[in-house]
Amino acid sequence: MDENQQTTLPQREPTLRVLAMPSDCSYIGDVFGGWIMGQVDIAGSIPAVHRARGRVVTVAINSLVFKQPLFVGDVVSFYAHITKVGRTSITVNVEVYAQRDPVKPTCVRVTEATLTYVAIGEDRKPRVLPEE
Repeated sequence: MDENQQTTLPQREPTLRVLAMPSDCSYIGDVFGGWIMGQVDIAGSIPAVHRARGRVVTVAINSLVFKQPLFVGDVVSFYAHITKVGRTSITVNVEVYAQRDPVKPTCVRVTEATLTYVAIGEDRKPRVLPEE
């Protein structure tokens, strides 16, 4: 991991933005990977729910790569977009950025993931996605 690899936020609204809190961290101040995974799943589900026009369930985390650590106090931005739509499934890519150090602001890309969701009906069984 190259901690000096700075970047800027994408030029679009984030799907989700949160502040990493002490309760999200280990005793040494790094944010738990499981917390990041949970937030990635929430962010990914937002465009999937809109496209499905209803309930979706996560069926796969196709890939998840941690590129940089997250620290308490980081402002974490999640950018999710649909990359593939099947008959019942929706694949979403999520990019995660951290903005840190308000005295000397920096931005780093910390995580990227691809997840697959399936639209489900009231019976909790897969349903065909509506036309766009």
